[in-house]
Amino acid sequence: MKHPSLCAAAALTVVAIAAAGCGSSSSSSTSSTSNAGAYGAPASTTATQSAAASTAASTSAAPATSGAAGTAVVVSTKQGKLGTILAAGGKHLTIYMFEGDKGGNSTCTGACAHVWPPVTTTAAVSTGGAAVAGDLGTITRPDGTKQVTYKGHPLYFFAHDGDSGDAYGQGVVGFGSSWYVLKPSGSKVDNS
Repeated sequence: MKHPSLCAAAALTVVAIAAAGCGSSSSSSTSSTSNAGAYGAPASTTATQSAAASTAASTSAAPATSGAAGTAVVVSTKQGKLGTILAAGGKHLTIYMFEGDKGGNSTCTGACAHVWPPVTTTAAVSTGGAAVAGDLGTITRPDGTKQVTYKGHPLYFFAHDGDSGDAYGQGVVGFGSSWYVLKPSGSKVDNS
């Protein structure tokens, strides 16, 4: 099976649909946003993300968010269908910015951080490829961890990305705003 995370995403969608039909007492929006064209990614929904958030702790879908203790995270670039974009970590996973973040601070915590794990570090951060070292920084999250930033954008992985060719989070609307991959310039890739 080439993409086990796609199977997990499909299973989470079924769970979310089943849960919605069981009379959930919470009210939530389930607006769909298509991100077709982003590596052939399926449409994503807020309900799917909520279901993923509640099960992320018990699955291996979420990527590691930092290097081993005391090792530096490397923010680099890679080529794909979206052009030259930023990536990080040993698996060279796509990294994202959240339009809901304001003033360089992360607003993605709790369930959001399970679906969109922050790129964190315990040591110095470095760059590779076309990423610019002067654009890197860190912020302190509410839990005290250091989150990597690029051009002031706090950086995140997407729990459904399993390898370096994935960018399933591109253009997804969830947790109150949109998620985008970043170019080495620090601007978002927006194909709309």
